[in-house]
Amino acid sequence: MRRSFALLFAFYLAASPAWAQKDEIPEPECDGSTTQMVECVASIAERWDKRLNAAYQKALKDAVSTAQRDQLRVAHRLWVRYRDANCEYYALGEGTISRLEAASCLHDMTKSRALELEGGGKN
Repeated sequence: MRRSFALLFAFYLAASPAWAQKDEIPEPECDGSTTQMVECVASIAERWDKRLNAAYQKALKDAVSTAQRDQLRVAHRLWVRYRDANCEYYALGEGTISRLEAASCLHDMTKSRALELEGGGKN
């Protein structure tokens, strides 16, 4: 079961550039050992984290009022806590595949939030 998940995940990452929107970060194939796959997914997540931070800063700047800006800060801090706690759940699983599941969680959630903020919350 875990091996099939790893193969499915590797296929997902390999196929994702074909489905990616033109403004998304090109994502390389992440294959090899579990350790190599985790490192690859983590590096992609780091790039999305940078994009998320830029989108967050722009959203703060574009807020129409102090109240909206303050609420974005509150919501974003809570979202980061949720993301980290949610992905830690996967990290605490059994076996080395749990590291890949946790890295995938961080990648997916960070990417989703970055795209959401870039879209002005319309996603």
